[in-house]
Amino acid sequence: MEQILICGFDEAGRGPLAGPVTAGAVILPPDFPVELLNDSKKLSEKKREACEKLILEKACWGRGIVDHKKIDEINILQASMLAMKLAYEELLSKLEDWARQQGISDYRISAITDGTKCPSVDCEVRCEPKADGKYPEVMAASILAKVLRDRIMVEYDGLYPQYGYKKHKGYPTKAHREICHKIGPSPIQRMSFSY
Repeated sequence: MEQILICGFDEAGRGPLAGPVTAGAVILPPDFPVELLNDSKKLSEKKREACEKLILEKACWGRGIVDHKKIDEINILQASMLAMKLAYEELLSKLEDWARQQGISDYRISAITDGTKCPSVDCEVRCEPKADGKYPEVMAASILAKVLRDRIMVEYDGLYPQYGYKKHKGYPTKAHREICHKIGPSPIQRMSFSY
């Protein structure tokens, strides 16, 4: 009998003035401890990282990254959709093996994405604002996307310490704007965003 596998999508990094946008795509196994999950913004860094470890271990997942140059080229909305598509493609590359391990042989994917726009992927997908607070699969995708993006921004902080990326992760804080005006944009600045 065909099983419907719910795939959650979410992105992180639409609002920042610098760095990439990242996305996650996740299908959770039936025995996943969903009570640990929440919208990534509502979890502490420590809890997000603990959840990420569990998701990477037990779920079928994919992640996508679209850098600042591509964001400037195609705009942030299109870049977010592309990051989700890349995440979905990675998930698909693992799905057959994962499903076999779960004892699932006949399935189709039904996806839910947070927000009002859906990525163009080859399965049925619906958009729902605030889905990252309602559906465990979307919460899991939001955790993968946020932990990955935060990690990337901490690495960039090592390269460009004067910009304070470790602290604000590229979001439009007063300090971030001030340093850009003082010494100019960093090499990972999104030039299509006003800083």
